[in-house]
Amino acid sequence: MSIVSEIAKKSREVSYFLANINSDAKNKVLKDIACMLIDNADEIIKANTIDCKEAQTNGISESFLDRLKLDKKRINDISESIQDVISLNDPVGEVIFGHKLANGLVLNNIRAPFGVIGIIYEARPNVTVDCAVLCLKAGNAVILRGSSHAMRTNMELVEIMKKALAYNNFPQELIQIIPSSSREDIEEMMKMRKYIDVLIPRGGKKLIENVVNNSRIPVIETGIGNCHIYIDDKYDLEMEKIIDIVINAKTQRPSVCNAAEKLLIHVKSAERLLPAILKALESKNVKLKGCKRTKEIYSAIEIADESDWYEEYLDLTMAVKVVDNLRDAINHINKYGSHHSETIITSSYENSRYFTSGVDSSTVYVNASTRFTDGGQFEMGAEIGISTQKLHWRGPMGLKQLTTNKFVVYGDGQTRQ
Repeated sequence: MSIVSEIAKKSREVSYFLANINSDAKNKVLKDIACMLIDNADEIIKANTIDCKEAQTNGISESFLDRLKLDKKRINDISESIQDVISLNDPVGEVIFGHKLANGLVLNNIRAPFGVIGIIYEARPNVTVDCAVLCLKAGNAVILRGSSHAMRTNMELVEIMKKALAYNNFPQELIQIIPSSSREDIEEMMKMRKYIDVLIPRGGKKLIENVVNNSRIPVIETGIGNCHIYIDDKYDLEMEKIIDIVINAKTQRPSVCNAAEKLLIHVKSAERLLPAILKALESKNVKLKGCKRTKEIYSAIEIADESDWYEEYLDLTMAVKVVDNLRDAINHINKYGSHHSETIITSSYENSRYFTSGVDSSTVYVNASTRFTDGGQFEMGAEIGISTQKLHWRGPMGLKQLTTNKFVVYGDGQTRQ
């Protein structure tokens, strides 16, 4: 039996352990994980430093390195995010709806764990902890397969979490990691339908497409973030606030999926607003690309090609397009976007309603940065990713979204006639 098969089989076996474990017991494990991460920060950083040095040797970008790197502050942040999960109500057993049937049966539809969740993800080692903690509290065993760039860091994090499980007499196999970076192991993992209930990919376009196209296990697609800002012809925000929204959405942390990658602007607003906005972006070292009409207004800009409109840069690059009207902006977003997060800057209630209804994305904003699409920012606690598909959930996937449902029906002798 291969290592992947062994891991999957053990995950299925121990997943039933959580069926009758109460919230207090699960929270105690999470609390110990949070404390042990702080206590073992030096060991985590030591492993992470080796990963970062190897990644740099292999020529990764600065934005990619930022996603990979851990320091004491980031470890503290991870620990604090676990405290947020502890404070959330346990969704397992929550009654979604219920009523008494005419035949006297009492029907309840309740939240229940998936069972075993597989996570395939890239680079960011905080994902290792976020996924494990959320899956555990939602009553699931988890199998992790992280990036080769973060292998030592992820292995160290998993070992620490396993110690917390053992300390509380929980099976250590509730949190497992595939200890290799081979493509063959991913391919085998995607075939483990007998043992794994759902797969969640987190990463770039190629990774997600590979999992969606080749998995035999149901997939929850957490998509890439080709996010847009559209500036309407009707607006009453001051220039400074408009610039603040654009700058925040693009530069506050450009390497994450909710950073804005594209700026669309109504033709009637372009000449007045674009020069100041683009100068502000350049002052933040943003490389600009644009359509021909943008170049006529701002000659320094590089002409974008067709592939740019589809691109998730994850870096200090932004493409700009002048559009004729709101409908054109919506059509552009729905054609080229990734169904993640979009925002409109407008003073028109009618236009805001038209935009939020017409844009086919998980999260749509009015007069705000796209950077808020996040489980913590939405007060959902840590998230496992941003789902961009329509089943079984869209938007930040927190604790409740890691459960399915089941019917529990109480009777007193009823038989069907």
